[in-house]
Amino acid sequence: MKGAGGGWAHFWDAASNPEAVAALKLTLWLSAGVVAINALSGTAIAWVLVRDRFAGKGLVNALIDLPFALPTIVASLTLLALYSPRSEIGKHVAYTRIGLLLALLFVTLPFVVRTVQPVLLELDREMEEAAASLGAGRLAIFRRVVFPNLLPAVLSGVALAFARAIGEFGAVVLISGNRPFKTEVASLYIFGRVNTDPAGAAALSVELLVISLAVLLSIGGIRRWATRHDR
Repeated sequence: MKGAGGGWAHFWDAASNPEAVAALKLTLWLSAGVVAINALSGTAIAWVLVRDRFAGKGLVNALIDLPFALPTIVASLTLLALYSPRSEIGKHVAYTRIGLLLALLFVTLPFVVRTVQPVLLELDREMEEAAASLGAGRLAIFRRVVFPNLLPAVLSGVALAFARAIGEFGAVVLISGNRPFKTEVASLYIFGRVNTDPAGAAALSVELLVISLAVLLSIGGIRRWATRHDR
């Protein structure tokens, strides 16, 4: 392993570098924010697309998949044009953490929407009707009937969104400004040190791999537990 090429002491020194730690912390905080927002907004969007009828529904459905088709560097350029100080829309969040969050939300939103949608389509509406006939309100029906069925799908979407956010490069490379200790995320730190400090880049890469694996295994365990207890 290249990150430990000089021994574990050298690996630890590279991994505990203050700039690397700051980049990792920022990445994790942004990824956590992305997960929280996507869990709510993605589920809500999927619900509207499945349960409601409105003009332009097909267009909205197509726009959800846009991040899958659009090269991430193009997304970064577009966001930079929209939110740079020279933009005419009056929202100057480029080179800030808010700008980074917007970029990550853009590329990760489809994961939750597209994992929840099929479950909603297959969900037996008769269970909801039966609960309503017994006097349950809409909130109670959603909490006790709908949500337990959606939870495994939401967790799967959240896991995919987290994995994408923690290692995203193209969507953030321009809008971040790559300012150390401020807007430098882990992927940009690694990219900047591949040639100048390969041990540092490898060390942070290993940290990201371990964290991602731990989070994905944890979410997978929760999803399996939710699936068992839903039966």
